[in-house]
Amino acid sequence: MPLVVVLGEPAYALAEVAPVVLSVLIGSLAAVVGYGVGAINPASIIARVRGVDLASVGSGNPGATNAGRALGWRVGVVVGVLDALKGFLPVLAFELLGYPEAGLVAGLAAVLGHVTSPFLRGRGGKGVATSLGAILAVQPIWVLPVMAAFGLGYALTRRVGLSSVAAAVVLVPAAVWKHTTDAQIWFAVALTVLVLVRHRRNLLAAVRR
Repeated sequence: MPLVVVLGEPAYALAEVAPVVLSVLIGSLAAVVGYGVGAINPASIIARVRGVDLASVGSGNPGATNAGRALGWRVGVVVGVLDALKGFLPVLAFELLGYPEAGLVAGLAAVLGHVTSPFLRGRGGKGVATSLGAILAVQPIWVLPVMAAFGLGYALTRRVGLSSVAAAVVLVPAAVWKHTTDAQIWFAVALTVLVLVRHRRNLLAAVRR
């Protein structure tokens, strides 16, 4: 009997540790997958095929808005949709696999990959469309107040950057209002901080005016 107890203790400890290790591994996988998908930049790829250097056009930003300025609104829409899918698909994939928290990690990593793409030497877009895609996968209802804030911001300023800031600011209250886990609120907070940091120049320019 004592031998059974002694042998059982390591097995019991292993059974307790195994789920934690699995969660870390899945979370790490989600971060890698999300970042890898997010780092792919459709705007730069399409512009390169068209013989255009986005870095030297308009704002120089390799995102949907600048792609629309340089290559036409249709290309801008296509890039926006592709950027949104970069945020949407990684979150959805891990949710379907039964790991919603890992999906949140994948969504954040996708946005981070978009704004710090190693394929563009650490440069990237502002992360708005990719954030929108991630939001759609996490809590589609958040899109309503976020888009309302964006629309109101654009109506008042006619500037996409400041409108994106308004949308980001509304995200956290929307998450507090409607969420299924506390992790979703922290996801919204992290996403808001990321978008605001990427739009800090827009904010500084607005303050100086």
